[in-house]
Amino acid sequence: MRVLVAPDSFGGTLSAGEAAAAIAAGWAREAPDDTVVTRPLSDGGPGLVDVIRATLGGTLVPVSARGPRMEELEASFLLLDDVAYLECATVAGLQLVPKDERDPKVTTTYGLGLLLAAAVESGARRAVIGLGGSVTNDGGAGLLAALGAGPVGVSGTALPPGGAALRVCEGLAGVPALRGVEIVAATDVDNPLTGIHGASAVYGPQKGASDNDVQILDAALEHWATVLERDLPGCPPGVASLPGAGAAGGLGVALLALGGRREAGIGLVRQLIGFDAAVAEVDLVITGEGSFDYQSLRGKVVAGVASAAAEHGAPCVVLAGQVAVGRQEAAAAHIDEARSLVDHAGLDRAMNDAAAVLTDLAARTARDWSRPRSVR
Repeated sequence: MRVLVAPDSFGGTLSAGEAAAAIAAGWAREAPDDTVVTRPLSDGGPGLVDVIRATLGGTLVPVSARGPRMEELEASFLLLDDVAYLECATVAGLQLVPKDERDPKVTTTYGLGLLLAAAVESGARRAVIGLGGSVTNDGGAGLLAALGAGPVGVSGTALPPGGAALRVCEGLAGVPALRGVEIVAATDVDNPLTGIHGASAVYGPQKGASDNDVQILDAALEHWATVLERDLPGCPPGVASLPGAGAAGGLGVALLALGGRREAGIGLVRQLIGFDAAVAEVDLVITGEGSFDYQSLRGKVVAGVASAAAEHGAPCVVLAGQVAVGRQEAAAAHIDEARSLVDHAGLDRAMNDAAAVLTDLAARTARDWSRPRSVR
């Protein structure tokens, strides 16, 4: 049997590559005669650079950057021919701030602006930026500040980092010099900037925002969008309402205001690594992620993999940390079965020994699925 293993990362426990290796090991243990091909995936969140580099190569370019609280850190972007691939999560990710210390009123995307500036200096003609996994809610103000176009107050002085300060923004310090570099925002969400489906209301709480913080940040981002439309040449009208403007705490609105375009992250990755061609050659596709829930069915890796499998007539099985999608919902998304690490081994082991549990679960799955479709 020919099996394609194509998971996303598992939250804070396993990278996509580690998850793929664990599944492949479990499958080989139970069905050693099967051919298993691994294709770790990303929808624009953590792991985007690793996934592309593992398949296509490229050069990692180191950059002295800043984290979400302006702390110094070392980061990098991937340069492949004349395209630079950047991850928001490497410099503004949830994993960089302990859960009890997160405060989206003050965290910043400044470090991502430093990465983008370095990519421009490297001679890249296109910058593909993965927008998932951010701990920020600053509307990309930090990114613009690193490019020389940060928000200023009534006296023309630079505003402090974070989304809350944007309430009193009166303009921009300048216009970024991007030298014609094309910007692509790779994201798995299509939220607008503000409102009940916006960045602050939907994603703010997981970044540490209280109910009151959400109101403050939503109003600040609404005002910020009016400044961008007025002061950034070429900013599209109604930029705040464009799909993806609310991605990564509103980072999407800054990239769109700079003339960037949004692409579904999983679709972009599928095309880059020739994923559909790999699916066409196998009998079964295994995918997975940390939490398989309703958001998984809206443009994330699992949905993209299941869609590709259905197009080529291959069944698709999900192995996830937790499963919160019913069988009927899963079937409607072309997913044949979903299995949970928590159900298999309990929450403690699933969190603290994820690789071993995933390997065991993959072996059990192989016992049930490792036979040709004509036999099943």
